Amino acid sequence: MKKLNSILFLTMLSLLITACGGENNNGTDKATGGAMASNAAERVYVAPGEHDEFYAFISGGYSGNLTVYGLPSGRMLKEIPVFSQFPTSGYGYSEETKPMLMTSHGFVPWGDSHHPDISQTNGETDGRWVFINENNTPRIARISLETFETEEIIEIPHSAGNHSSSFVTENTEYVVAGTRFSVPYPQKDMPIEDMKGNFKGPLTFIAVGDDGRMKIDFQLDMPGFNYDLSHPGRGDSHGWFFFTTYNTEEAHTMQEVNASQNDKDFIAAVNWKKIQEYVRNGGGEQMDAEYAHNVYDHSTHTATTTMGNKVTRVDPRKVEGAVFFMPTPKSPHGCDVDPSGEYIVGNGKLSTDLTVHSFSKMLKAIENKDFTGEAYDIPILNFDSTLAGTVKEGGLGPLHTEFDGKGNAYTTFFISSEVVKWKLGTWEVLDRQPSYYSVGHLMIPGGNSRNPEGKYLVSMNKITKDRYLPTGPELEHSAQLYDISGEKMELLLDFPTHGEPHYAAGISAEKVKANSRKIYRLDENKHAFAATSEDQTKMVREGNNVHVYMTTVRSHFSPDNLEGIKVGDKVFFHVTNLEQDFDVPHGFAMIGANTSELLIMPGQTKTVIWEPKKEGVWPFYCTDFCSALHQEMQGYVRVSGKNSNLPLKWTLDGE
Repeated sequence: MKKLNSILFLTMLSLLITACGGENNNGTDKATGGAMASNAAERVYVAPGEHDEFYAFISGGYSGNLTVYGLPSGRMLKEIPVFSQFPTSGYGYSEETKPMLMTSHGFVPWGDSHHPDISQTNGETDGRWVFINENNTPRIARISLETFETEEIIEIPHSAGNHSSSFVTENTEYVVAGTRFSVPYPQKDMPIEDMKGNFKGPLTFIAVGDDGRMKIDFQLDMPGFNYDLSHPGRGDSHGWFFFTTYNTEEAHTMQEVNASQNDKDFIAAVNWKKIQEYVRNGGGEQMDAEYAHNVYDHSTHTATTTMGNKVTRVDPRKVEGAVFFMPTPKSPHGCDVDPSGEYIVGNGKLSTDLTVHSFSKMLKAIENKDFTGEAYDIPILNFDSTLAGTVKEGGLGPLHTEFDGKGNAYTTFFISSEVVKWKLGTWEVLDRQPSYYSVGHLMIPGGNSRNPEGKYLVSMNKITKDRYLPTGPELEHSAQLYDISGEKMELLLDFPTHGEPHYAAGISAEKVKANSRKIYRLDENKHAFAATSEDQTKMVREGNNVHVYMTTVRSHFSPDNLEGIKVGDKVFFHVTNLEQDFDVPHGFAMIGANTSELLIMPGQTKTVIWEPKKEGVWPFYCTDFCSALHQEMQGYVRVSGKNSNLPLKWTLDGE
């Protein structure tokens, strides 16, 4: 009997273990894994009707745009069109927004966005604007965080591969744009093999006004290295900017080999305050340039393009104490400054060690003229004299570092696919967590400021592999959310990101959402073709051009029946949305229009051009669901032969 009872007990115990635990297919304990998964899910869960703690602004890479995510949920909240046409809203298609994509090369409909950065006041993110760079056709954009719309784009002349940007100084005095590829400066026809000593690497400092308006202040005529990434000083190092360089060999072919010969490249330390003073006192030379400056006016809802023709060029050798080189192993990518402004981290992507320079030691080395030579007459500081410390054997392929404000730094390692936590000052590795897979950059909200909010870390991974359901080639890239509030990092969440994220900037939601614009007043609409009430709607013929002043409101267009249009006319539909609540846009689609459709935001006017080629009666309708009678929101255009004498006629409800 005792034996039978023992067998029954063991059987029941086995069943209990099987039901509650056991192993998963990957060998992990089900009970433990389930509990951990449940705990992680609870920590990223945002209940219906509640809001995320943080905004994350993540670059879209080859999408050309900027995406907005909530943290910790990982939910994508919006895609903001910046450097690429965007069918969802008609950005870059409508007549009002086409100028935003104008450049000195003409209309460029698709860009490559890389590095967002949030405006700062006293070294802290302030939630006014996001700046982001375009890499291919060098440009910097400014996005309003009141409206989440792109307000301004300025082209960077004499630049190529605008990569070491768009990082801002701690009072948003400047946003920088550093060239990735050295080029002739100014451009000219010359043999590529003669690049060494003849190509240059101009660094552009763009002044930002109190209203956010950008203006190129000066370009620094630097040696022809490749300038990869940059960050501003803060605290005692405010007034300086730091740029990583690679290809100090100035190789022009097979760069994966020939640009990796030197044991050390440089971090360029630039004293922008000295150069600013030099320029304000009349220094520098005026240089011919051609660049577009595009500005969107919220009152007219229209962008305009102004072409610039001059920039101020500064030779750094003529400004004593303005620029120095700090040797840094090896082909450094990220250039990151800790919240205190004392430590400058050079992430040498071909080095297993992390090199950390000291700002105070750098100043002392400059004072003592502790140089080991020159590069194109710019002093090279003694490596040991600026070295604060080295993080040994952190991993393989270090790329980028951010900070939690608690004395810790976090670095991504591309080749070993991991995020590594280490201690500032002792350089001790404290923790490491795998990422999936081949992590590039990472972001801590406020991590590029004096006051990081060290609760979460987001890694942006280049390869998704098997993280999500297969969707064919070119999967959405993977971001991973880590909790960094404790001693050890904890992976909480995977979420897909749109395009190819290169960098991100995060900020507390409380700094932004309270200032988000909720009402768009019609009496502030100054568009030249606005109809701010239905009694202002009309049709006007000017030769073969017909202007339709149209309004839209739930759930009809005014006018909704148009006659007198002829084959060969060019019809301008100027559509004004009479709604004023921020979440009631209306759409406009016209059959046969081969320019665009429209999505008209509340209180705004937008224009689409339609050139009818066939006689008939052609419908238009609203594309954005707005009410229970959305399906009824439509109208007709009658098109007569090009020799018709039918006068213009329009109606609403037969009137």
